[in-house]
Amino acid sequence: MRYSIGVDIGGTKIAIAIVNETGNIKDQIILNTDTTVGPEVVIENINKEISNLIQVNDVLIENIQGIGIGSPGPLDVRKGEITNPPNLPWRDVPIVQMVESYFDLPVKLENDANAATIAEQWIGAGTSFRNFVYMTVSTGIGAGIVSDGHLLIGGRGNAGDIGHTVVDPAFGKCTCGQEGCLEIVASGTAIAKNGSNIMGESLTTKEVFDLYHSGNDKIVEFINHVFNRLGAGCVSLINTLDIEAIIIGGGVSNVGEPLFNALQNYIGHYALNPKGRETQVIPAKLKQDPGVIGAAALWFER
Repeated sequence: MRYSIGVDIGGTKIAIAIVNETGNIKDQIILNTDTTVGPEVVIENINKEISNLIQVNDVLIENIQGIGIGSPGPLDVRKGEITNPPNLPWRDVPIVQMVESYFDLPVKLENDANAATIAEQWIGAGTSFRNFVYMTVSTGIGAGIVSDGHLLIGGRGNAGDIGHTVVDPAFGKCTCGQEGCLEIVASGTAIAKNGSNIMGESLTTKEVFDLYHSGNDKIVEFINHVFNRLGAGCVSLINTLDIEAIIIGGGVSNVGEPLFNALQNYIGHYALNPKGRETQVIPAKLKQDPGVIGAAALWFER
């Protein structure tokens, strides 16, 4: 059996897994993303945890194809650098070199949303589509684009950064400097922050959605507005890319039917092409694991 190592770096957690050539996770560890220390310390810890996973699972190095890393962008995948992610205080970090120097294994870097898209296309909700977008709505918002069966990555690996499309300037300034980006409207981070401001107390994203489900008038109005703005982002993707489906993953997708029904209804009213109004909005199949599976899949033929 052949394996590869997947590393999914997020704003709040880092997943590291041994994945086999059919996409199954053999073993996995989750770390908190420590933003109080420099990237050198974090990457050193990642290297140690990879080494430990390999040893604990008695996997021979010669059976490991390589290490794949999914990270928030902007990146330069050709140089193997994490350049300037808004939700991670890392600047021009040569992560591929830093991991390759620790192991006798090759390393590839990919945008985290693209990595998750690869996984959903390979063994998830995207297997039956040749034209789709995978959108992750979590700490931030990103997307991966599949056109005619091929992942669109862009010149440096940053295509699909839908989170920094302006949808509502009334929500104020984004970390990128623009006003009203989708990410400061509809990400889990934004929902928790704005919901807390509305209620006058510190709330998590889950607690905001609990209030939504319980029918709190102020929160219902707020979340419906968020869903509409997320719907506008989806319509922009459909009008631009002429896709068959939008697959939604990330923590915010756990709200379930209210989100998917709202997006489907918005698309049905506002997508420009009548056929575009039939674009399916469906949940990701791989739930919390697509990023780490997709990072590992960078070393497998799919």
